[in-house]
Amino acid sequence: MRFNVTDKIEYIGVNDKTLDLFESQYIIPNGVSYNSYIIKDEKIVVMDTVDKRATNEWFENIGETLHGKKVDYLVISHLEPDHSANIQLLAEKYPDMKIILNQKTASMMKQFFDLDLSSRYVVVKEGDIIDIGEHKLQFFMAPMVHWPEVMVTYEQTEKILFSADGFGKFGTLDTEEDWTCEARRYYINIVGKYGAQVQQLLKKVAVLDIKMICPLHGPILKDNLSYYINKYDIWSSYKPEDDGVLIAYNSIHGNTRKAVEKLEEMLKENGAKKVVVSDLARDDMAETIEDAFRYDKLIIASPTYDAGLFPTTEKFLRHLKHKNYQNRKIGIIENGSWAPMAAKLMKDLIKDMKDIKICNTVVTIKTRLNDESKEKMEALVKEIL
Repeated sequence: MRFNVTDKIEYIGVNDKTLDLFESQYIIPNGVSYNSYIIKDEKIVVMDTVDKRATNEWFENIGETLHGKKVDYLVISHLEPDHSANIQLLAEKYPDMKIILNQKTASMMKQFFDLDLSSRYVVVKEGDIIDIGEHKLQFFMAPMVHWPEVMVTYEQTEKILFSADGFGKFGTLDTEEDWTCEARRYYINIVGKYGAQVQQLLKKVAVLDIKMICPLHGPILKDNLSYYINKYDIWSSYKPEDDGVLIAYNSIHGNTRKAVEKLEEMLKENGAKKVVVSDLARDDMAETIEDAFRYDKLIIASPTYDAGLFPTTEKFLRHLKHKNYQNRKIGIIENGSWAPMAAKLMKDLIKDMKDIKICNTVVTIKTRLNDESKEKMEALVKEIL
């Protein structure tokens, strides 16, 4: 896929609609794009390569763009294989090409490639500028967004931020869908653990005059950039994005599900602005994690299983903990026919999360919802709202 980003910058990335799981775990029904760019100036610069799945199409794009001209520089923003897989092949095709990278990237290169390219390195550090003619590339380190070697590049003349994995999303470029939903699911699950590091990067780029953001996945962002930057500020500071309740549940034989249906009804009757229900055993876990971060309230309903937590309840809570879930209010509902343990075990997993308020009202269901447990659930609804 090729198109002009500006008169001197061309997109040479590739859409991949054949990949089922991003990073072998995240469902991508609309595929993903591997973004790469060429800056054509006195020096010709390629901004990142693509995944090995897209090698042939990517090299075709380069050939059609350059018409026999040579590449002078390759900028490596991020070494993850979906962006770096073709570094060695490109270096072999253009033996005079220099490789712009930072010291951390340089130290990791030998882990990925057999060919020693160190004699061709141009190692840059924070704030360094490389003049390629009309365009000037300035580099800013972005460690742990979301790997330790990541850096972003600001092109000073056309005021473009090449943002590495930042501001990316799932979905190919020809997919028509809302940016926010898939960008949120992408951010929370890919980068979400490293909110503090994203905040540091946002502070660095806040002083730049940015007219366009070119990420390594998803569409180029040109209009209303403050909207996208504000979303990243919210997500990376772990603030709730919307006033609403996520109910995440498991149900073995349907009784907990029936209780959740009643709970949803109660929440709406009591004025909840938004209620989202997710079956942890059946729905996309990554999307449920996304919704947990999106809304300010969470209710978890789970049966006891083998004197422990139901497996996908435990998986969900461990995912939340791993992604630094914080600043939320949580309600707990347990179900157990003879020895309910789920509430205690859920609390044990939640207690170490930062700034989490667990509702005092804990609902215990003995097999089926009855008048007593329904009354408790009414109390939980009032407390959490």
